[in-house]
Amino acid sequence: MAGFLRATWLIARKDLRIELRTKEVVITVGLFALLVVVLSSLAFYQNPVAAMKIAPGVMWITIAFAGVLAVGRSWERESANDVLRGLLLAPMPRGALFMGKLLANLAFVFAIEALVVPLTALFFHVDLIPVGGMLLAIVSLGTLGFVSAGTLFGALAARSGQARDLVLSLVVFPLIAPALLGAVIATRELFQGASPAELLGWVKALLAFDLIFLAAGGVLFDPLLSD
Repeated sequence: MAGFLRATWLIARKDLRIELRTKEVVITVGLFALLVVVLSSLAFYQNPVAAMKIAPGVMWITIAFAGVLAVGRSWERESANDVLRGLLLAPMPRGALFMGKLLANLAFVFAIEALVVPLTALFFHVDLIPVGGMLLAIVSLGTLGFVSAGTLFGALAARSGQARDLVLSLVVFPLIAPALLGAVIATRELFQGASPAELLGWVKALLAFDLIFLAAGGVLFDPLLSD
């Protein structure tokens, strides 16, 4: 177990150090997310009542596309110069490679969400103070689900050559649709005044989705990358 945790941390630290040096993922994808939120607010904002219904969709669509872009760029680094093959040949459990990439990708997406969520609240006039704690739980659970799915199949897409972005999108978006739907509905109900008790069912559904894809990553990551 100690060796697994150490290998996981080394993989995550490698990606985080590269990102701190290059700022490639967070800045590029963050600018894309900013543009989506601004354009959506200009196109869809009508009045404060309608904004409460529109803001959750805008927020989660932005997070989903930005998250898949971030995961794709993260794996793109490994496809250059056959780095992925070297990682697979390294004396470490392949599950540690999955978990390390997952932790790094979560850090990238959370950094982007730290920009997206406040900007969405600003442009759609949503007061985050009363709902901050519950919103944090919903965003965290929803993010863990689709980043787990993206990390799992991002490695497969990285080995597919020039079509890797297309492969990742075609595989991941249908899989994460249930989590996105649950997250959007839970966020909408929260913005419209639902209590934490009323949202408990959606929180449990998101948690179940997270556990399924975390387990799937541990089981399927090795077979998906086997030659």
